[in-house]
Amino acid sequence: MSMEEKLIQRLESAVTRLEALSSTGFRSGGSVGTGNATVALDPSIIAFDDLRSEFLGKVTSAAEKIGGKVLDITKMVEKAFSAQRELLIKIKETKKPDNSGLVEFLKPLNDAIVKATRMTEGRPDFFNHLKSAADSLSALAWIAYTGKDCGLSMPIAHVEESWQMAEFYNNKILVEFKNKDANHAEWAKALKELYLPGLRDYVKSHYPLGPVWSATGKAAVSAPSKASSPSAPAPPAPPPASLFSSTSPQASSSRPKQGMAAVFDEINSGKPVTSGLRKVTDDMKAKNRADRTGVVNAGEKEARMSSPYISKTGPAKLELQMGRKWVVENQVGEKNLVIDDCDAKQSVYVYGCKGSVLEIKGKVNNITIDKCTKMGVVFAGVVAACEVVNCNGVEVQCQGSAPTISVDNTTGCQLYLSKDSLGGSITTAKSSEINVMVPGAGPDDDWGEHALPQQYAHVYKDGHFVTTPVSHSGA
Repeated sequence: MSMEEKLIQRLESAVTRLEALSSTGFRSGGSVGTGNATVALDPSIIAFDDLRSEFLGKVTSAAEKIGGKVLDITKMVEKAFSAQRELLIKIKETKKPDNSGLVEFLKPLNDAIVKATRMTEGRPDFFNHLKSAADSLSALAWIAYTGKDCGLSMPIAHVEESWQMAEFYNNKILVEFKNKDANHAEWAKALKELYLPGLRDYVKSHYPLGPVWSATGKAAVSAPSKASSPSAPAPPAPPPASLFSSTSPQASSSRPKQGMAAVFDEINSGKPVTSGLRKVTDDMKAKNRADRTGVVNAGEKEARMSSPYISKTGPAKLELQMGRKWVVENQVGEKNLVIDDCDAKQSVYVYGCKGSVLEIKGKVNNITIDKCTKMGVVFAGVVAACEVVNCNGVEVQCQGSAPTISVDNTTGCQLYLSKDSLGGSITTAKSSEINVMVPGAGPDDDWGEHALPQQYAHVYKDGHFVTTPVSHSGA
């Protein structure tokens, strides 16, 4: 679409709105739909509607061709953008609130983002689609920028940085469905365009220094209730922490976060694990149960629910679900966790564990280590990949083969490779302090340690950029 066509489309959109106001007998101070009608005709609001129509519409169109969970997560993206539109209208009529008032004001947007994040828990089907969409929504937190001391990057930079967090999974979609299903590739490309250039250019044009609050407007009140979802009982999975927090979050990164900077970390991390999680005894482990299905009977469930040692993040688990997925969750201080009855068709998902060690004695299809701290995992081998995501200080040892090992958004990861796994690939993104130990040439030779680079130099040469890793000083 050319620039002239876009201008004509926006003009026609504005005329349509004016005609709608005229037909309803609008007078100054009246309202149409949600928010003040005069504000709804503000150029920045019209431009936001154009953004949703042009870019979000493409994502929805592709999602409708795919259906299922991809369409569900896309609808959550639509709700989040609708919530942001309502807030943009309210901001033009509202005085700037204090920090706690801002948290309450932004609650509808936060609710939509948290609900989208919950859809990714447990690594469901189309996980990369769900994760890409849910992570991308943190870009909408640009609206929380209140100044250089608020803890967030400037709005334009924040949108770009937030998309980088989602792009790791978005690229996986493009690789997975290359030459397979064009609808998935179309969805992934449309999602990226929604933020780059879509949201980025919108913020650049209308709010480069953040939202402009009314100097004479009313005091901030709860944001429109229709943009938020009704409260519901907490799901059994660990609920994500609030996206907009008035207190400093417990970030996994070594860099301290303050105030609204919680957006960078808490959308991808659970609440801090409290002490006193109930220990998992041998008879509770799925591998020792007679049915070997991992189903908790009513008596055991009642006992767990009444236990004073259950953390808010959920009970500790080590069980086989539906015969195909081992789930290891919320284990704290357990040094002897073992999965010894597994096969190459099963996957292993390790979530929210701390100070524990897990040994996987058989070869499995896939291993994911998510939101773990001071965790050790030893495995015999994988058919597809071993993934380390959102972790801090973990050690992973492969005793067999591993075609792919990926490390994403992780600080501190020690990888121990076997000779059979040296031919595989290691992918890192937004991670630091990644060291790889490789065996020596002979059985008695020392292991070699290699630090993977986390800094790169980009030089423009012969019509394209050449990227090389930056060596450590003295290397």
